[in-house]
Amino acid sequence: MHPRNHSTVTEFILLGLSTDPSTQILLFQIFLIIYLATLVGNFLLILAVRTDGRLHNSMYFFLSSLSFLDICYTSIIVPKMLVNFLASKKTISFTGCALQVYFYLFLGETECVLLAFMAYDRFVAICNPLRYNAIMNTEVCIWMIGASWSTGCIISSMDMYFTYRLTYCGPNVINHFFCEVPLLLQLSCSDISVNNIIKLVGGTSLLCIPLTLILISYFKIFAAIVRIHSGRYKAFSTCISHLVVVTIFYGTAMFMYIRPKHLATEDAVVSVFYTIATPMLNPLIYSLRNKDVHQALRRLGRCIN
Repeated sequence: MHPRNHSTVTEFILLGLSTDPSTQILLFQIFLIIYLATLVGNFLLILAVRTDGRLHNSMYFFLSSLSFLDICYTSIIVPKMLVNFLASKKTISFTGCALQVYFYLFLGETECVLLAFMAYDRFVAICNPLRYNAIMNTEVCIWMIGASWSTGCIISSMDMYFTYRLTYCGPNVINHFFCEVPLLLQLSCSDISVNNIIKLVGGTSLLCIPLTLILISYFKIFAAIVRIHSGRYKAFSTCISHLVVVTIFYGTAMFMYIRPKHLATEDAVVSVFYTIATPMLNPLIYSLRNKDVHQALRRLGRCIN
């Protein structure tokens, strides 16, 4: 998974969000509830899309893919976080840290690309409604999903190589609740100038290129909506949920990876938003104003009962 190096560090200590025992118990309860809500909410959304024929179109195909991605994304971070809340020795092995970094980057980068494809889907639906089913057919959707995962895999593998080729000889204390690249670089006793350049260029490209495509798509969507004489609100309402998710995800991620160094203060608090809060909120945001999803969930509930 990671290249061999001559590190003497065999494990890292994760300080987490608090060192106070009573606060840790409270945080354990809060994040356990959030994690269970994330799993249940996203799983129900996937199940509703899969079982209801009315939701068998590209929009909901992408939405169920996002839900699956969010389940995986939060599951590589929260379980270990919960264990450390209750453990006296809050450590993670060198290999465990490497795996966590890889899958965290892999899934996060995949979501960046997937959100851009979802914006394109809304652009086609509003600007080319008569050709929507022909353009966004099953093969195209599968290709887009595959491209999202492939991009995430390739870029995260490169990030992993440049991060774990470094030597770690101490200290091994990470002031965070999971292994994150910027904090690992601070612990390396190697020259990290190349890594800082790669982080800046790679992070900027991966965040800004999909975000630029999203902005272009929505610029054209808004231009088309302005020309609509009737049904303007209905057309725009299909985009609101995606815009909210994009704002939360990209806003916090860009603050974390592209901000100036003097703003690097509340890393852990900011990370909570895009690693834990966003996967929980996504199914709520997408289903809150969506009548089709509401009806599908009601039908699913009747089937279960």
